[in-house]
Parts: sequence; structure tokens; C-alpha cells
Amino acid sequence: MYVTHLECSKTGEKYEPNKLYNISRAGKPLLVRYDLAKAANALKKEQLKFRPSSLWRYREVLPVVNDQNVVTLGEGWTPLIYCGRLVERLNLREVYIKDEALNPTGAFKARGLTAAVSMAKELGVKKVAIPSAGNAAGAMAAYAARAGIEAYIFMPRDTPAANRIECIEMGAHVTLIDGLITDCGAEVAKRKEAEGWFDLSTLKEPYRIEGKKTMGYELAEQFNWELPDVILYPTGGGTGLVGMWKAFDEMEEMGWIGSHRPRMYTVQATGCAPIVRAFENGWDEAPEFENPRTIASGLRVPRAIGDFLMLEILRKSNGGAVAVTDEDMITAAREIGSAEGIFCAPEGAACLPALRSLMADGKVTAQDRIVLFNTGAGVKYLEAFMKN
Repeated sequence: MYVTHLECSKTGEKYEPNKLYNISRAGKPLLVRYDLAKAANALKKEQLKFRPSSLWRYREVLPVVNDQNVVTLGEGWTPLIYCGRLVERLNLREVYIKDEALNPTGAFKARGLTAAVSMAKELGVKKVAIPSAGNAAGAMAAYAARAGIEAYIFMPRDTPAANRIECIEMGAHVTLIDGLITDCGAEVAKRKEAEGWFDLSTLKEPYRIEGKKTMGYELAEQFNWELPDVILYPTGGGTGLVGMWKAFDEMEEMGWIGSHRPRMYTVQATGCAPIVRAFENGWDEAPEFENPRTIASGLRVPRAIGDFLMLEILRKSNGGAVAVTDEDMITAAREIGSAEGIFCAPEGAACLPALRSLMADGKVTAQDRIVLFNTGAGVKYLEAFMKN
């Protein structure tokens, strides 16, 4: 409603809004820009309590023009849960879990795909395609079905069964690939022109990030417009990390929050940690991680197109990057489940051992307000838990 233009995240080159784009001419992600002064005049933060309990409560800073094109299943506005037993065990002041498993398709991916599919519908797309390690595919299948758009999904053959079945039962065309998500992405890229697919790969279209950024808006609102001190976020493609940082900047420009920013920490698996390796080496980009292996399928992303954005955010926020073993993820999932009643996906559970590592290094203190993100439901990873 208040979009002014799209902008290359690397060069700043501007693009006309309300047209179909994937990446910029420089081969980098495109970011949606708004007239935030007008958006702030149209929506006061005090009015939000009267809005629907979904991410579309932030309608003025989302890109869909026509309300009839919004494709929604009630996603967003997930609970922010105070973890009293973990606080006692860790001897910290405040620890919360933002539980994204409560989204319609059981993961945070619903946020990005509600926005991306809504814009695809608005711009006349008839067929969409996506490479996915699991949860993004399920979300795309759901929203495409609801929009009446054909969905074509490419998954690694060892993707958890729950994700594969979910997509098939929602009418998507599912192809299993012997390889990684990068191999799936290469197949989409090779065939999309001939097949007439619009590619919804992570950060290879401008709108998934707009749905994901609402996690940042919700955190601010749930904390009464005071951002936490520390955020630990499990990172594969990194859309959520980039999106939240974008949300913080937008809210400050609208006068909703001040200049305080959380220290942002990305959490990856030791078997696939390109951002951790790049951060530790002082690199501005993260080369492909060789022979990636992890039970956390959402973290098995050996190369991310938004790598330079993530690394910039980690450094600008005085945060960092932590790698966690698969064994520690499973142990942490059981600890969180038995202590707080939240059955985390391995990716979300990884935040707890990462937090302990940061505490041991003195990077997190007892006075910090800390948010861990559980990005998905543990029930989608039964094979991983049954093996351990």
C-alpha cells in the first residue's frame, strides 16, 4: 500500500514496484522500500491492539496492494513464552522462546510464504516453484493451494517424511532430488523458464523477507516497544535474520522504537556452518560449506545468497555466530521439552547450547533479556528424534 520502490541490497539500484522480479541485476536480493512517514501516519502503534491476531496486523508495511489478494491462514502473532525453569537453571534474568511452531504449517516459513504467494497472486503468477529442505515447501504448498496457484517443489530425497507427505496431500507436484537444497535450486533454475514457474527460492524474490520481518515487529510489540538485548536465531538461508533487522530500522524510522538494537547471534550446525566460519575468519561473504551434514534439515544450507547481509548484521549488532552439534540439539530439545513443555525442532533447540556457549565466553550476561527462536515443530522431525 505504501511501497515506493524495490532496491538492490548490494548496489542500492532502484526498481519500479508492483512488477515481477527475482534478484537484482547485480545478482543480489531485492528489498522492498516504503514511504514510512505515510505508513506511520496511517497506522499508530496504539491501534494495533484492535487489529487481527496475525502478521497482517502490520498491513501498512506489507507489500500487497489489493486486500483481495492476501492469501492467509492466520499466520503470525506467535507466543513469546517466558521460560522460568530455564532461567533458574542458567542463572539468567530473562529468557523467552518465540515459538514459531504455532504457525499454520508448523514453522516460521508460513510468514514468508503468505507474503510471497500473496504477491504472486497479485502479479498474475500461475505456477510457483521452490527448492526446500522441508518446511518452506510445506508452507508454499499450503498457500499456493489456497491461492489456486500450481506448486512445484524440489526436495532432497532425505527430507523428513512429514514435510514430503504434507506437500503431496496439499496437491503440490513434488520431485525428490539425490543431493542438497543447492542441487534442488539448480534444478528449479534450469527448468523454470521452459516450465513457466516463478521461483520462490530464499531471498531470490523480494517478498518472503517481508513476511519474515514481522517477527521483529511482533517482538517489539510483545515487549511493549523495547527490544530484547540478545536474539539467538537458527540460520539456514537467513531470511528471518535479515527481515528482523529490516523491521527494526523501519520501526525506528516510524517512531515506534528507539535506536537500541539486540545483539544478533546466528546459530548453525557444526556439520553445516558457512556463516559461522565466515564470521570467525572476518570474511564478508560465506563460501559454500563442503560436505554438509546435519539432522536439522533447515540448517543444511551450504551457501546462502544473503550471506553478506547476515554477516553485516552480526557485526553491526555486536553479535556473532555459534555452531552446535547434532547431539547437543537433541539433548537440548529434550531439556526444553521437559522444562517448558515446548517440543522444538532441532534447529530451534540448537539455540539453548548456543546460549550456554555464549555465556561461557562472557558474551551474554545474567542481566540480558534473551530471546531464543524455535523455528518449527518437533513433530516434523520424528526420524531425527527416533534415531537418538
